Amino acid sequence: MEILTQIFQTNYLALIIEPLQYAFMFKAMAVSVVVGIACAILSCFLVLKGWSLLGDAISHAVLPGVVIAYIIGIPFGLGAFVFAMLAVVLIGFIKTNSKIKEDAVMGIVFTTFFALGLMLISKIVSSVDLTHVLFGEVLGISNESAWYTISILAVTSAIIIIFRRVFMVFCFDPTHAQSVGMPIKLIHYSFLVLLAITITGSIQTVGIILVIAMLITPGSTAFLLTKNFSTMIWIAVSISVVSSIIGAYASYYLDIATGGTIVFVQGCVFLTVFTYQTLKQRQL
Repeated sequence: MEILTQIFQTNYLALIIEPLQYAFMFKAMAVSVVVGIACAILSCFLVLKGWSLLGDAISHAVLPGVVIAYIIGIPFGLGAFVFAMLAVVLIGFIKTNSKIKEDAVMGIVFTTFFALGLMLISKIVSSVDLTHVLFGEVLGISNESAWYTISILAVTSAIIIIFRRVFMVFCFDPTHAQSVGMPIKLIHYSFLVLLAITITGSIQTVGIILVIAMLITPGSTAFLLTKNFSTMIWIAVSISVVSSIIGAYASYYLDIATGGTIVFVQGCVFLTVFTYQTLKQRQL
């Protein structure tokens, strides 16, 4: 009875408002929501195309670019983007000029690049802890980095939404797209550039490891709930936004990693939907 009384006496409005009184929390939440939206939109196309491993490959391949960018004193995002595009070109070149399947090529390229990044990190002695690139550090993000992330991912999301029908046809039926005169190669590389920009823009928020989940989980969850692609995008975005907010609040009150908490919430949502769908099918 005493426990119930304490629950009812809790000021829930104060619990919601308290974290927002701190500038770093408000900034972290805003950045997390924008990153979540951008990754959720792309995740729908990656699931539709069957390219989930490509997001994994690019996100791992950017690590040496981040380290080299630190060494020569240029923005981390620039170094990450260069290596992301290098990985895409290398994957395409090896696939075109060998009999090896695309998933195997991706695995070879991203593990090699990721290993190179770990080697470079192990040799650098500095006051800057580059391991935050692996797991993100959204609570410590600077104002400049926050504005950069929000701006670049907002533009990327807008471009994808504007040209969503083009990308949808390309992902769903590239043969038909080519037959009606659509520039397949241009669309292909444009999509990869947008994917690379999203990944490099998300690194400081959730890190290289966790951005993979944000590029796969929301779209996969939405795919279980609907077969309509437009609805799928809205569901994926909603899941990401809610997960980002819940994850940010949970990380504040429980004193745990924000990026990891956001991804964990997304995983719990997926498992809940999967369980619901499985039980529903068995009842039919």
